[in-house]
Amino acid sequence: MKKLVLAIGVALTAVAAAVVVFLGGPSNASPISQDAVVSPNPSDKTPRVQDGAVYKMLYTGGVTFVGGQFTQVKTYTNTGTFNRNRLFAFNASTGGVTGLHATFNSEVWALATDGTNLWVGGYFNTVNGVKRTGVVKLNPATGAVDTKFNANLNGSVTDMAYVKGRLILGGSFSKHLAAVNPATGGDTGYINIAFAGAPNYGDPGPTKVFRFAVNPAGTRIALVGTFTSVGGQARQRAAMINLGTSSASVSGWYSSLWNNTCSTAAPSYTRDVDFSPDGSFFVIVTTGAGFPDEKNRLCDSASRWNTNDQKTTYPIWVNYTGGDTLLSVQVTRAAVYVQGHQRWLNNPHGDNFPGDGAVDRPGIGALNPSTGNAYSWNPTKERGVGGYDLLLSPGGLWVGSDTTHIGGEVHERLAFLPLP
Repeated sequence: MKKLVLAIGVALTAVAAAVVVFLGGPSNASPISQDAVVSPNPSDKTPRVQDGAVYKMLYTGGVTFVGGQFTQVKTYTNTGTFNRNRLFAFNASTGGVTGLHATFNSEVWALATDGTNLWVGGYFNTVNGVKRTGVVKLNPATGAVDTKFNANLNGSVTDMAYVKGRLILGGSFSKHLAAVNPATGGDTGYINIAFAGAPNYGDPGPTKVFRFAVNPAGTRIALVGTFTSVGGQARQRAAMINLGTSSASVSGWYSSLWNNTCSTAAPSYTRDVDFSPDGSFFVIVTTGAGFPDEKNRLCDSASRWNTNDQKTTYPIWVNYTGGDTLLSVQVTRAAVYVQGHQRWLNNPHGDNFPGDGAVDRPGIGALNPSTGNAYSWNPTKERGVGGYDLLLSPGGLWVGSDTTHIGGEVHERLAFLPLP
């Protein structure tokens, strides 16, 4: 079997001799995204989420929407407290909390918009007392339920996106991936791809599409979750879907490395995925508990994959934490931001200790998109269970988690790192 090779690189912002697993050439990404690394110094004007965790964020028209598991939000000046049940919104410039107010009976994990409307997904089955399982359409200003929309699902929605007039949902409901009418919630039939199975390790749990990313052209979906086949083809934990003119199909992209287990009992260790700004590659982050010096596994890592329809084996590069989970990823032209409860990056030789070349990057870090090496950028973040979501907006990077400290400051469960 072809062996992975170690590369020693120098990050753009001066990390010397940073060790990652490197398996390919540089990116040809075009400058259509942020071309600078954000500041490690958080903005002071962010609301303070008082309990629970932030699982998902959405930015549109100067407003940031936040979903998760929480009950109260305070202003950044600590002069006002708002009761907000698992969803709130605020002015991204001033930090002022808006009048959006809805009540969910369980967690919010997904948000989508067409620039006018707001769709919310999660584990709930009632919203404002109205029966809606997995997904609901709300008035983005008030939180009122749009009763004309009802997808009639039988399970959770953990990710969604509005793509070319269709609302695409992923989760544990019966189809696991579906395109519905944004006005009515009715299945359009555009996606008819069977997801089945769960990797046979420990308690497999339900088949699900957990997270997905849509490329900028709206022609591909890279997705991660708990499954062993997609459209009748062998696919474990990661797959790609092609979005055609009239229907979706399974891409030929796949790596057998995703068949390998990690030392944790979790059957599905893939946690998040994001495309590059030009769509030429995507990055997957994982949990799993690593095996020291076992490079045919992708446990507790970030890995870059070129976008194509070919079966492959190895990614372009892998950056290992050395035994700690990564939960979220966001790719820009300048950096690949990763977040979790990691202690280190550049740590392929570590197993709950810093091996040769490891660098301290608690909670959050930034990687060179071409080489995978960690930059010297190091806000430092309280680790907790981890950071569940990262979100770009025109002015910088939003950070959502279950922790209260980043950059040496108190920012409860929500922070904003501005562009310099």
